[in-house]
Amino acid sequence: QVQLVESGGGLVQAGGSLRLSCAASETIFSIRAMGWYRQGPGVQRELVATITTSVGRTKYLDSVKGRFTISRANARNTVYLQMNSLKPEDTAVYYCAAEHDLGYTDWGQGTQVTVSS
Repeated sequence: QVQLVESGGGLVQAGGSLRLSCAASETIFSIRAMGWYRQGPGVQRELVATITTSVGRTKYLDSVKGRFTISRANARNTVYLQMNSLKPEDTAVYYCAAEHDLGYTDWGQGTQVTVSS
């Protein structure tokens, strides 16, 4: 099991920006993708963005397209989420995820993002 350490959450006004970072404790070659999910109050956890570790293919939640950008560094160790033009509805706990080839997912502890109107 890989440990995922998130940072970068906080409080920001609507229209502002935040950058989330997630560092894996070690290089795990079975990780096929890393990404970010979020869970707001009273709603299910949803995928925000993912990026494959092999070719860097990305996928985004429709509501964040054009505002959020996922990127990676060190191939399989670190992933970032640049969030621009933040809206109050982006308020949630954001979780880093590492999806393995064998079909299971490791999760970070979550970081709170709060966007005030």
